[in-house]
Amino acid sequence: MKKILLILIAIAAVAGAAGGYYLWNKPHQNMSKADAAYALEANALFMEYESDEAAANAKYLSKIVEVKGEVSQVLEGENTTVVLATENGIFGVKCELDPHSKVEFPSYKAGDQVALKGECTGFLGDVVLVRCVPSER
Repeated sequence: MKKILLILIAIAAVAGAAGGYYLWNKPHQNMSKADAAYALEANALFMEYESDEAAANAKYLSKIVEVKGEVSQVLEGENTTVVLATENGIFGVKCELDPHSKVEFPSYKAGDQVALKGECTGFLGDVVLVRCVPSER
C-alpha cells in the first residue's frame, strides 16, 4: 500500500513539474498581431475607471485595449512608460512599452498624439496597460 502511494506521489510530482515547466516557458502573445477587444480615447477609459472601478475591471481587466491620446510624459527606466493625459490633470493612462516586442518604437515626447494597445491590468490612480505596442489604426 505504501509503495502504491509513493508511486502516485512521484507521478503527481513529475506531472506538476512538467506543467510548471510548460507555463514558465510559454511564449508571450504577440501584441503587434493581437486584436484589441476595445478601442477608445485615453480620457474615456480613465473616466470609466474613476466612476466605477469594479464595472471597468469586469469590462477591461486582462483584455487588449487600444487607447488614443496625447502624451503627457515619458518615463524612462527599466521599461519605458508613456503616460497619456486625461481631464483629471494628475492621473492618466500609463502604457508600459513591451520590452520583448520586435517592434521599432518611435521616440515619444510630451504633446505627441499616439495610439497604443496593450493588456489592461487595472487602476492604481492611473489606468495601467502593460506590454504596449503602437497601434496600426
